[in-house]
Amino acid sequence: MTGVDGGTGEDASAASGAALRVALVGPTHPFKGGVAAHTTTLAHELADAGHDVTLVSWSHLYPSFLYPGEQAVPGGAPDVDPFPRTLRVLSWARPDTWLRAGRRLRDVDVVVLVHVVPAVVPAHLALLRAAGAGGGGRGPRAVVVAHNVLPHETNPGDRQLVAALLRRADAVVVHSDEQARVAADLGARRVREVDLPPHLPGGDPEPRPDHDGPVRLLSLGIVRDYKGVDLLLEALREVEGPTLTVAGELWGDAGRRVRELAADPRLRDRVEVHGGYVPADRIAGLMARHDVVALPYRSATASQNVLLARRHGVPVLATAVGTFPVQVRDGVDGLLVPPSDRAALVEALRRLTDPATVRALATAVREPDLTGPWANYVGAIEALAAEPSAVLDDDPPVPVVPLNPVARVRTMAAVWRARRGPVLDLGPADLPEGVRATDLLTVDAEAVEATDVARALGLPRAKDPVAAWAALGAVAALVRVLDDRARAAVVVDESGSASPFSRWARALGFAPVELELTGPRAAIEVLDVDTASLDVVARLHPGGCTATDVDHVVGQASWALRSGGLLLLTVPIGDDDPEFAVRPADVRGILARADDLGLTLVGDVDGDVLGRMRDARIAFGGTDSPAYAVLRLTFRRR
Repeated sequence: MTGVDGGTGEDASAASGAALRVALVGPTHPFKGGVAAHTTTLAHELADAGHDVTLVSWSHLYPSFLYPGEQAVPGGAPDVDPFPRTLRVLSWARPDTWLRAGRRLRDVDVVVLVHVVPAVVPAHLALLRAAGAGGGGRGPRAVVVAHNVLPHETNPGDRQLVAALLRRADAVVVHSDEQARVAADLGARRVREVDLPPHLPGGDPEPRPDHDGPVRLLSLGIVRDYKGVDLLLEALREVEGPTLTVAGELWGDAGRRVRELAADPRLRDRVEVHGGYVPADRIAGLMARHDVVALPYRSATASQNVLLARRHGVPVLATAVGTFPVQVRDGVDGLLVPPSDRAALVEALRRLTDPATVRALATAVREPDLTGPWANYVGAIEALAAEPSAVLDDDPPVPVVPLNPVARVRTMAAVWRARRGPVLDLGPADLPEGVRATDLLTVDAEAVEATDVARALGLPRAKDPVAAWAALGAVAALVRVLDDRARAAVVVDESGSASPFSRWARALGFAPVELELTGPRAAIEVLDVDTASLDVVARLHPGGCTATDVDHVVGQASWALRSGGLLLLTVPIGDDDPEFAVRPADVRGILARADDLGLTLVGDVDGDVLGRMRDARIAFGGTDSPAYAVLRLTFRRR
């Protein structure tokens, strides 16, 4: 990819076979805060997935009236590892930098633009127009990642500015249902809601020193009105015992109000206010010295603070706004109260004066998944970037992913092949004999080996070894069994974006349509397709079939697939959960049912895999012990 400084990126030749050429536009180090950390981590994750990524960032970002605190990380230490291919060429005060950067992005496949505040929208629009990106044109696709579609404290003209940006974009990524509705109301063509993945500063948890005193609350981060720290202090005056540490920059009237409340005689020796930015290397120590993280927000979109607390084993007191009700299990690993409800906050604080309650909440805190959400996030951006840009100006906004793939998949495939660089040319001889379309996974080493094989073949990185094992056999079926050298097959992937299958299929030149399922039986029920209209249906780990839906999926695929089409699915094998896992004894019944419906198994299950299944049960301690494995099945429509 040609860099925006006019040169060629040092890694461009190595990435020439990458699935996408991506320009990610947004703040990064030395700017501080969650958005900069998210942008930087996103660049790393996209590059790890095999894409050719350049991070286009700012030398001068917000005007001081929008961000009254220090914009740069104090001391220069980054919150997260900087991305090596970063170009800091944009300046909020110099429109010529917006145009120059945009003109040099005309050859990328997609511009992923990070939106935070309306004041930067003119720069973003100028860059997109100079790049020819978005707007339904033939240039790069424009995907906007909107952390807040509109700011918490709006100003005149904000809606008009943001609406202009969203109408220019081909797709918008948001992090909550409420933000999806706001984006659609402002005219966004396509809105995709994806959970905000973790980009947590602070490193590993520190040991927690013994403490038998009152519960210690922690409010971490910039103090602004919408975060409701003043409400917490007002409630704390009515409850004896708990202490509070406020650690973060104090902004404007909200900061002054917090200082005034902290000086109240009723809170003497119970509240400490540490104004200023909290460096990443201080976070683990703060978490270890506190018992509960307090998030009394008046309003919210998405926040990392619940995940940060869980990372350090600390329960949360939060209001039921934004994503908090999904992240906090009320009464289990935290407490939820209505927003702006001082009486409810008082009652929650009284519950927390009981040490047994705090210990029970802390015991139930679960370590957050730090990798799976990023696979979902990257997969969502890949899917949006792969769609055609030809959208009519008078088309209505589409707030969800369309579920009828056949009507648009051929156009999508043609546009994808025209826009991207060389595809990965794999033939049957390139695949090791040990990679089989139908197979059984029983040991972790086989899954890890699959990731190594995939990398050796040049496929994008997959973080989950089991998902890689499932997808590698599916790719082998595409290459060996389907043998579609034109890469024109109609491929529908219901595996979820945590699976690398769609990324790998795109690397081979296919244009899969990805469907995110909302329930275990949602897969083919929502496929509005004609009989015998699909070439491939994939349902792989971690979205593979469970015992409750495998018969339904097999039955529906039997009529949706063309003659010669493939059904690729994984099934969990085990005795301990009859609704989730298929019992080994039931596998023959699945094969017989599929055969009755015209689906022929690809692979010698009877002579090999079923025998290995019996061996696995013995290895797990005999036939009376539950055996667990993952079975990958490939069927071909007669």
